[in-house]
Amino acid sequence: MSYTPLKPTTHLIFWAAAGLVFLLVVFYLRSALLPFVLGAAVAYLLNPAVTRLGHAGLSRGPAALLILGGFMLAVLALASVILPILIREIAELARNAPEYLKALVEHLRPLISRVEAALGVTHDEAVENLLKNGSGPAVDTLNMIARNLLSGGQAVLDALSVLFIMPIVAYFLMKDWPALTKWIHDLIPRHARETADGILGEIDRKLSGFVRGQIAVALILGVAYALCLTLAGLKYGFIIGLSSGILSVIPMVGSAVGLVVSLAVAWFQTADVTFVLIIGAIFLIGQAIEGNVLTPKLVGDSVGLHPLWIFFALLAGASLLGIVGMFLAVPVTAVIGVLSAYLLEQYKKSQYYNDLDKAPDETKKPRRVKKT
Repeated sequence: MSYTPLKPTTHLIFWAAAGLVFLLVVFYLRSALLPFVLGAAVAYLLNPAVTRLGHAGLSRGPAALLILGGFMLAVLALASVILPILIREIAELARNAPEYLKALVEHLRPLISRVEAALGVTHDEAVENLLKNGSGPAVDTLNMIARNLLSGGQAVLDALSVLFIMPIVAYFLMKDWPALTKWIHDLIPRHARETADGILGEIDRKLSGFVRGQIAVALILGVAYALCLTLAGLKYGFIIGLSSGILSVIPMVGSAVGLVVSLAVAWFQTADVTFVLIIGAIFLIGQAIEGNVLTPKLVGDSVGLHPLWIFFALLAGASLLGIVGMFLAVPVTAVIGVLSAYLLEQYKKSQYYNDLDKAPDETKKPRRVKKT
C-alpha cells in the first residue's frame, strides 16, 4: 500500500494545533494537575532504579512499590525532622519582624538624612512611615503562614490530597513505564523515527542530568547550610540554609541569596564583624564545594541548560501556571533547547546556508573597459 507523503505545512499545522491543545488543557486544568505533575516527576526520577531491579529479576510492579515505598519513607522521615524546626523559626520570625524593621529604620536614618540633604528635601518622617507601613504586607504574610502552619487549614488538606494522589500516579507510571514509552514511540511517524529517537534521547539526557543532579546538589547544600548556620548560632539559620539549598536548583542563585540574607541577619543579630565573617565563610566554602565537587560529580558538564534560561523559565512558568508551571518549566526549557539546537544544525546543513553560488563574488563581475 502506497501513501502520499504529507506536505511540510501539514506537519507544521498538526504539531502547532497539538501544542495549542496541550497548553489549553494545562492552563484550564492547572488547579487539578499538581498531584499528577508531581507523580510524573517522581516516576521519572525513580524509574532508573526500578529498571535496575527489573534487570535483577524482580517484576516491575513489586520493584516500583519497593522503590516508591522507600522514597516516601525517606521523605516522611526528613519532613518529621525539618517541619517542627521550620514552623518554630517561621513563627518566631513573624513575631520579631516589626522589631527588626524598626532596627532597620534606625540604621538607615543617617543614610536617609544624607540623601535628603543632598536632594534638599525634608521628608524624614514620611520616609520612616513609608518604611514602617510598607512592611505591613510582609509582616501579615509571615503571620498568615505561621498561623496556617500551626493551626492547619485548607493548605494542609491540599498537601494531604497531594500526598495521597501523587504516590498512586507515580506507582502506575513506574509500573507501566515500558508500555507507556512504547505507546508513545509507536505514535511517531515511521519515516521520522530515527530523527525523533535522537531528539528524544538528547532531551532525556539533558533533563535527567540536570534534574537528578541538581536536586541532589540542592538537598545536600540545603541540609549542610541549615546545620552549619544553626550550629554557628545564626537566628533563623535553619530556614535560611534550607531556602538557600532549595534555590540552588538554579545554579549560583541559592548561595548568593543565602549569603546576602545571612550576612544581614548576622549583622543585626550581633553587630560583630567576626561573627559576620564566619557566616560569610560558610557560604563561600559551600560555594567552592558546590562548584568543584558536587556539580561536576552529580550534574556533569554536558547538561547544556544555562542558569539564566532556567531562571527565566521558572519565573515565566510561575507567572502563567503557578506551582504547576514551575514544575513544567525545566522540562519545557530542555525540549525547546534541544529542538532549537536541532533546527539550527539543520539550517547550517541546508543548501540555503551553504549555497556559495548565490553569494556575492567580486571576481565574477565583468570588468568595464575604459574607452580611449
